[in-house]
Formats: sequence, structure tokens, C-alpha cells
Amino acid sequence: MSRIFGTDGVRGLANGLLTADLAMQLSQAAAIVLGHRHAAEGRRPTAVVARDGRASGEFLGAAVTAGLASSGVDVYDAGVLPTPAAAYLVGDIDADFGVMISASHNPAPDNGIKFLAHGGKKLPDAVEDAIQQVYEAGDFLRPTGAEVGRVTRLSDAEDRYILHLVGAIPRRLDGLSIVLDCAHGAASGASPDAFRDAGASVHVIGAEPDGLNINDGVGSTHLEPLKQKVRELGADLGIAHDGDADRCLAVDHTGTEVDGDQIMCIIAMAMKEAGRLNQDTLVATVMSNLGLQLALEKAGINLVRASVGDRYVLESMVANGYNLGGEQSGHVIMADYATTGDGLLTGMMLASRVAQTGMPLQELATVMTRMPQVMINVKNVDKAATNTNQAVLDAVAETEQRLGEEGRVLLRPSGTEPVVRVMVEAATAEEAQREAEALVAVVEENLSL
Repeated sequence: MSRIFGTDGVRGLANGLLTADLAMQLSQAAAIVLGHRHAAEGRRPTAVVARDGRASGEFLGAAVTAGLASSGVDVYDAGVLPTPAAAYLVGDIDADFGVMISASHNPAPDNGIKFLAHGGKKLPDAVEDAIQQVYEAGDFLRPTGAEVGRVTRLSDAEDRYILHLVGAIPRRLDGLSIVLDCAHGAASGASPDAFRDAGASVHVIGAEPDGLNINDGVGSTHLEPLKQKVRELGADLGIAHDGDADRCLAVDHTGTEVDGDQIMCIIAMAMKEAGRLNQDTLVATVMSNLGLQLALEKAGINLVRASVGDRYVLESMVANGYNLGGEQSGHVIMADYATTGDGLLTGMMLASRVAQTGMPLQELATVMTRMPQVMINVKNVDKAATNTNQAVLDAVAETEQRLGEEGRVLLRPSGTEPVVRVMVEAATAEEAQREAEALVAVVEENLSL
């Protein structure tokens, strides 16, 4: 069987690839690998289960809970919560592991299952492979009588998480007017409450989930409603979450987008100023804009680039003791407070910086100038040869030499389709477009299937 786990758990069309049977049996396998293999002798393992508001999450959540309890795991049902809240709760109540049922920014028909290790950490590939091996073998535990797991509603789950968020920010948000777009997702309850508890005057859109409207025209992938509402109300800023609220993007008082790179830059500089940025280093991915790198260099902050995907950012952070990292998409990891990207924490930290400095977000965002970036997908090519074909390598080197320190080139094979992504950043949009198109021609000529 091919690998079930993708870059962020098991994800697919609910009742298509992702059936109740699959959910239950994967949970039975996880109960062994994450639960019984680590629980102290004579103690039943425990797990936190949470989900976003998708309709399919109801039956998938029931299947996951059934799989765990039938395998002798005590389940704490946290209900509808953001992914970072589930991760926090695993550590907060010292559960053996956790399960989050969500497809993040995907449309409502999709769903996913993400397992979290002890402490709320994401699983390394080797542990996911171990779960799949048990799943394929089908050799599950089936205790009876008093040995079956029990299911308990974790009634204060959201309150625990909100108290954690409000306690993390360095400055309260009193006096700030903030618009929140909750993407009709898992943050619809927690985010408005957290920002209000921190003192902000909060206006909310995209917080009426019906099970089918998650990410539908709202949230971090659709910023226009947020921009319009911020301008309409004259708010100080706006924060947009995705479906499971592990990321956020922002807009300033004019409705201008502030992306993940700018958010990371602002937070990194604030942390350095406070003496809290470990090794004066930020971890981003190869996709982060060159403008971020240039701004950080000017501020005396190092930029370490990881492969695309928050798991690779986190791996670099853990391996080297860094405490801040993230992606251009707004997936920001602050390791002093969270084990994964947290859109609520990120948004609150950003707003706290506005309150702390008395500067509007628009002005704070000027610490970084985004370089014009052009991305072109080249289809039907031999992506495996991207980093070995000499003609392509020579063309990249020549382009980099022409661009100098004010430009950057990235050729990245897609992980899921026969596509090579050609990305060029340059001092002007015209130059970036011209150089990208020239590289595309070389890739098509030398790598076509």
C-alpha cells in the first residue's frame, strides 16, 4: 500500500478517500503506537480529540473516538476548536497524544486526520509510518469490560486555550479596533473571545459556521471581505484565519494586505528588541520573499531557510534551538508558546505590537519591502532532473548573476504532479517576469517529457 500520510496528516474527500472505517482503524493503530507503547504500565493512555466545524467532522470524530475508546484509550472530547488549541491541550492536560480532524483551508467536502504526539507535537515520518504499519496489519487491541476506554467531554477546553493566549501577549489590546475573519471555521468562537478578553474592540465576519461554508469566500484565502469591512468601519487592522486557525494573514487600516513574511519580520524584530529571539534567528522557507531576508539582515537578524512546509520549519527550529519560524502563508510558529502554527496567537502578537509601539500596522509593515515575485508552473516536464540537468543549472546560475543581490531564483519540483515551479524575484516586476519567462523556456527545452 502507498503511503497514507501526506505533508499534514491524512487528508482527502470525506466519505471518498477518508471514510469512517479508515478513521476508526487509523485511530486503533494510533492507540497502539502513540498510546499503549508509551503509557506507564497499568495506566490507560489518554487522548484529546478535536475538530473543525465541517459536517463530515461529526461522523469522522465519532469514528476516531470509537477507534480510540475500543482500543483502551480514555478520550477527552474537546469539540470544535482550532488545531493549535488541540495541540496546546495535549500538553496542558498531559495527554499521551491528540487527534485533530480538519482539512485546514480546503473546501468543506474535504477533511483530514492529524495525529499529535505527547506534548502536542507533530509526528515525524517514522512514527506516521509505524501507525500505517499497524493499520495495514490490522492487529488492533480489543479490550473488554472495565478495560475499554471512557469518553469525557473536556468542557473547559476553549477557556484553557484562551487564558493561555491572553497570558502570552506582552501588551494588552485596549483601545484597538480589530476586525476578525474566522473563515466560518474552528476559530469562530475562540478568536473573538480571546481578542475581547485581551481588551480589543472586536468586529467579526465569517463566524457563522453551518458545516458546509468553511473557507467559502472568506478567511485567509479570500481577503476581500475583510479588507472591505476594515475600511468600512475604520478599524485599526484586520486578522484573517483559515479553517482550522493554524495561520493568519492581516490587513492594515487601509485594507492593504500584510502577508506572513511581513508578520514574521515584525514579530522577529519585536522579539530581538526584547532579547527573546533565540540566536537572533528566524526560520522561514525557500518561498519567503527576498525582501524579508534583506530587512532582517539590516536589523541584525539571521534568516535560515527550510524546505516548503511548516513541519520542515519546525524540524529546523527544534534541531537548532530557534524559537521563531513560519511561512509566507501566515503559518507562524512561536515555540515559546506553541508547538505548531497558531493563527490566534500570531494575530494577537501582531496586534500587541501595534498597541505596544503606538504605530499603525501600515507603518510597522514598512520595515520590509516585498520584492516583485513571479511564479510560473511548467507542466509535463521531468521534475526529477531539475537539480541535475546542466543546461538548467547553467541558466539558473546566469540568471542569479544578472540579478545580483537584488534578486533570487528558485526552481522547485512539485511534490504531487509533473510540474516544476519557476520563481524569480527582482528589483522590478518587469525584470522578474522577463527572467522567469527565459528560465521557463530553458526548462521546457531541456526537461520536457
